[in-house]
Amino acid sequence: MKIVLQRVSSASVTVDGEICGKIGTGYLVLLGVGQGDTEEDCRRLADKIINLRIFSDENDKINLSLSDVGGDLLIVSQFTLYADCRKGNRPNFIQAGKPDEAERLYNYFADYCRSKGKHVETGIFGADMKVQLVNDGPFTVILE
Repeated sequence: MKIVLQRVSSASVTVDGEICGKIGTGYLVLLGVGQGDTEEDCRRLADKIINLRIFSDENDKINLSLSDVGGDLLIVSQFTLYADCRKGNRPNFIQAGKPDEAERLYNYFADYCRSKGKHVETGIFGADMKVQLVNDGPFTVILE
């Protein structure tokens, strides 16, 4: 499982001209599911991002978590995180999870975050999505 985590002051995802997910302060989570990923991987990474301290405190130190700032999550499926571009000019996605299992784990990840008391918005798995964000910092972290 791969995640590109962006600290945002706002983010939204649109499908067919309709906003299907929108948050203010929080994280835009681009989530890629790979071959062999499990529910345990989902829980481990979800707990990591919920507790990751990358928001500034009153002294402008990176010291606060998503929970500390009351932040939200916008989770967007992103199989292209598994693009292998080492050979040729066209990426292959052999390491990406099969669509049915990837969708199941994507939904499990979002539901697990909700079970931890987080407000979660999502894109639509497999759809052509347009993502807009205001990256706060900018601050972007890659997790595996």
